[in-house]
Amino acid sequence: MARPTMEDVAAKAGVSRALVSLVMRNAPNVSDERRTRVLCAAHELGYEPHAMARSLASRTSTVLGVMVSDLRNAFFADVVEGLDAAAEAAGFHLILNTGGRSPARERAALKSLLSFRPAGVILLSPVVPASAIEEAAAQGPVVLVSRTSRAAGVDTVNDDGEAGSALAVDHLVSLGHRRIAHLDGGLAAGAAARRRGYQQAMRRHRLHPIIVHSEHTDTAGEKAVHELLSDPPMAGMPTALVAGNDFNAVGAISALEEVGLRVPEDVSVVGYDNTSLAALRHVSLTTVDQPRTEMGRLAVEALLERIRGERAEPVRHLLHPSLVVRSTTAAPER
Repeated sequence: MARPTMEDVAAKAGVSRALVSLVMRNAPNVSDERRTRVLCAAHELGYEPHAMARSLASRTSTVLGVMVSDLRNAFFADVVEGLDAAAEAAGFHLILNTGGRSPARERAALKSLLSFRPAGVILLSPVVPASAIEEAAAQGPVVLVSRTSRAAGVDTVNDDGEAGSALAVDHLVSLGHRRIAHLDGGLAAGAAARRRGYQQAMRRHRLHPIIVHSEHTDTAGEKAVHELLSDPPMAGMPTALVAGNDFNAVGAISALEEVGLRVPEDVSVVGYDNTSLAALRHVSLTTVDQPRTEMGRLAVEALLERIRGERAEPVRHLLHPSLVVRSTTAAPER
């Protein structure tokens, strides 16, 4: 059955389409009698006004645009859950798309989001150039999650990546590890802070940093382990790995097991994000926890403050991570 339209409601109520539009926008200049007729007709037909169409007609949007960097990463699902709950509580709706971790695709995705004229836009760990973000901010409020910005028109929500990596290194050192490598996130948003935190913590413990350039994917984690195994030789294999994120860590564990190395007996592994993947019983990954749903809530809160004109100065939320110890870390046996 076709979805009922505004024209169907108008015909059933015996009024014009324009009047139905006024009622759906809750305009004040409609009599109680005609408003009741329209609402009763809409109820009988099961008509629900299209949020986007209503926003365009009234020029006051109740839609928030969200661009997700990587749909495969469970971290973003948790953040979106926080976004959705906060948006719904405030009477807003989300529209989502993804840029697939590609600057060109993300630029196109951002342009697509803006074409819907949302009240504001939230970008989750975007890799587009800063200039594209600033252009978007010139059209409406923008909040970045898991990426920093110096632009006055852009708000940010991040965890303290330097502190998070330091927690991982401190934990491994406390277990007795000295050869600890970092599989970094390459150019991904947040990777630089995690890399700095790892380097600073290693130097604080008077240890030599070992950085393997990687990405926030499982395949990149596998590749990084094979690189460590081939150069230097197996005898120099680190006894512990601090991965760029949970996805990367799971790929690294897979590669280690593939060549006969046990986790954590031979090599301990720490992830980052504490996604649902890390908590699975057969994974049981030690990882750094980001308060993901809280990050989503704060992002919506920052956006709504801009939309309502309550604040003009940028807000920079920096949340403190914590370490969740599970089964992939232990004292080294070699």
